[in-house]
Amino acid sequence: MPKLDLDTIPQTNATGYPAEYADVVQGRWYRRLAPASGIADFGASHVTLKPGAWSAQRHWHEGEDELVVMIAGEAVLVDDSGETAMRPGDVAAFPKNDGNGHVLQNRSSTDCVYVAIGRQSATDCHYPDIDLHLFDGEGFRRKDRSGF
Repeated sequence: MPKLDLDTIPQTNATGYPAEYADVVQGRWYRRLAPASGIADFGASHVTLKPGAWSAQRHWHEGEDELVVMIAGEAVLVDDSGETAMRPGDVAAFPKNDGNGHVLQNRSSTDCVYVAIGRQSATDCHYPDIDLHLFDGEGFRRKDRSGF
């Protein structure tokens, strides 16, 4: 059946961020939808941000288009052009290699929920506000490529 039962898909708040950058995503809970559905051409996650949580560190990808569809609650999209409220039904698109660092922040007192769609595998990812870079095939490093 095409309809996914979210309650049967494991939810996690795991992160690959080095400890010094992981605190803001502790309240980010997500379910990977693609493996549960058999979809292989793109990734999708059902994400809940608890109050105060961020979707990620502010970032942009060299080789990944991203799309976010808000389902419930409210988040603030912070990107290079400022701050934009995101409410249920709103959609944000981030073309690959555009250099526009972005993050969703839940500044409200209730959960916000959205679906994020992108690529399944890692691509080079830039974090303009902190000394972090995700190098495809190498994992997280400092911008000078040194480790943590």
